[in-house]
Amino acid sequence: MSAAVWPPIDDARLADEQAASQARELEWLLVQLRETLQSLKAGLEECAALLAPTENGSTLVLSSVRSESLKGLVTRIGTRITKGNVKLRLASLPPPKGSHTYDVIISSAPHAPTLVVPQLTNIRTSINSCLDVIDVATWGGDATNANFVAGQLQLLHDHIQEARQALRGYSDVQTLWWENPLDEKTFDPPLPSNVSFHMFVFDAALVLEIRTLEQHNAAEKSSLTGFSIRDSLASALGGTRAPVHDEADRTFKYRGQDVRVKEKIRVESQDPALISASAKLNALDHSLSLSRKALNIVMGRDEQLD
Repeated sequence: MSAAVWPPIDDARLADEQAASQARELEWLLVQLRETLQSLKAGLEECAALLAPTENGSTLVLSSVRSESLKGLVTRIGTRITKGNVKLRLASLPPPKGSHTYDVIISSAPHAPTLVVPQLTNIRTSINSCLDVIDVATWGGDATNANFVAGQLQLLHDHIQEARQALRGYSDVQTLWWENPLDEKTFDPPLPSNVSFHMFVFDAALVLEIRTLEQHNAAEKSSLTGFSIRDSLASALGGTRAPVHDEADRTFKYRGQDVRVKEKIRVESQDPALISASAKLNALDHSLSLSRKALNIVMGRDEQLD
C-alpha cells in the first residue's frame, strides 16, 4: 500500500513540504522531551533518596546457608557500614577461650576508620551526575537544539549505565579483596592478620566474604588435588581436610606477603533499598532508550543505540 499527494505537486515542493513537516515534528518532540526529562528527574531523585543516609539506616541479616559458619547483623547508612557483629565458626579460626564463636565486630569508636562500600559511593555519584545532566539540558543550554538535546540524552544514558553496572557488581570501582584490605582498626578488637573481611555489592545485594589465610611457601610442593603434602598426610592419618573452594589453588599478594586461602565463606544479604533502586534504574533506562530512539528517527539518524 502506498500514499500519494493529490493534486500532484512537483518534486521540489514535495521535498520542502516533507522538510517542513519533519521540522514541526521535531519541534513537538523536543517539547515533549522536556516533560520526559522531568519525569526521569523525579525517578532519579527517588533512587538518590533510597541510597541517602537515614537516621536508623538499614539493618541486614547475614547467614550462611545450611551451616552455622557465619551468622550476624550489619547496619548500612548510605554508603557506610556503621555497625556490625559477625559470628564465625570456622575450623581454621578457633574461637577465644570460653566462647563458641569468633566474633568480628565493627568498631563504634569515633576515631575508628570508616567502612565504606566503594560501589555505593559510585552509584550515588552517577545518580547525582544524571541529575546535573538533566538540569543542564533543561536550563543550561538550548533546549530547542536537537543536537544538543541528543548529546545530553547520550550523557544521561552513560551515567545511568554506570549506576546500573555498579549495582550489578560489574564495575571498575569494585575492589579486589587482596588489593585493598580493610584497616584492622576498623574492628574491635582489631581483625587478625590472617583474616580477610571483604564487603561489596552484587546483583543489588550486599555480599560479605570472609577468608582465613596462611603464608605460602613457594618451595612447598603441591599434590595433584591442590592440597599440600602436609595436608594430604594429615588427612590420611584421620585429620580434617581443609574445605575445598574456588581459590584453593591460587596464591595472592596480601599486605605484602604471598598467601593462600585456607577457608572461604560467602554470604549475600538482600537489601530492599538496593533492589528497589536497581528496578527503578532499569525502568528509567528503558524510558530513556525510547526517547533517544524517537529523537534519532525524527532527526534522520541511522546509528544504533548502545
